[in-house]
Amino acid sequence: MIESAAYIVMILLMVSFFISFIRLLIGPSLPDRVISLDLISSISMGIIITYAFISKKIVYLDTVFIIALIIFLGTVTIAKYLKETKTKDD
Repeated sequence: MIESAAYIVMILLMVSFFISFIRLLIGPSLPDRVISLDLISSISMGIIITYAFISKKIVYLDTVFIIALIIFLGTVTIAKYLKETKTKDD
């Protein structure tokens, strides 16, 4: 029963991944694209965690921690860049 729920979660995560990817492609501004890229990375982490649960291998969780650290640093860096460019324009 719980494995079938995990498969349903995996399908829903894949659907949300593709919807977010479409938003990444057609995003009207750079902050919209950054947010959708951050959402895609969070969804990817959810997919990896769900796969680790289905396959019963805890090794994949290390990958999730590394992805979370890289994405956090990237988001902070891009936010700082956007803040600096906005103050230069004003």
